[in-house]
Amino acid sequence: MHKSAFIMGLVALLAAPALADPAHGLWKTAPDDNGNFGHVQIQTCSNGKICGGLVAAFDGNAQQIESPNIGRAIVWDMEPQGDGNYRNGRVYAPDRDRTYNSRMDLRASQLGVSGCVLGICRESLWTRVN
Repeated sequence: MHKSAFIMGLVALLAAPALADPAHGLWKTAPDDNGNFGHVQIQTCSNGKICGGLVAAFDGNAQQIESPNIGRAIVWDMEPQGDGNYRNGRVYAPDRDRTYNSRMDLRASQLGVSGCVLGICRESLWTRVN
């Protein structure tokens, strides 16, 4: 009995990386209105939805800078729809200090992140950091 539980647990542990969401990982945001960009770590949140927080910030010369937004949620509540599409989430834009309704679309090594308010949308392309 204990042996089969151990084997089942081991199989689940080994299979976990294969079950990772395709958007998981580190992403470089597009430059904001100030020319700054960040690195956002995307993962599955405790509610099973996709979220991501800012882990590093950079100026227009790609020099790492301090930011009060390090550790802040940038995307959250993204619901996977399959085929690299995510809907019904939220995105925070530090350069505008605004939160928008959002969606994401995975495009190979890029992630299209769009935010909308009152029918006006803006999209940026994030690039996967290797």
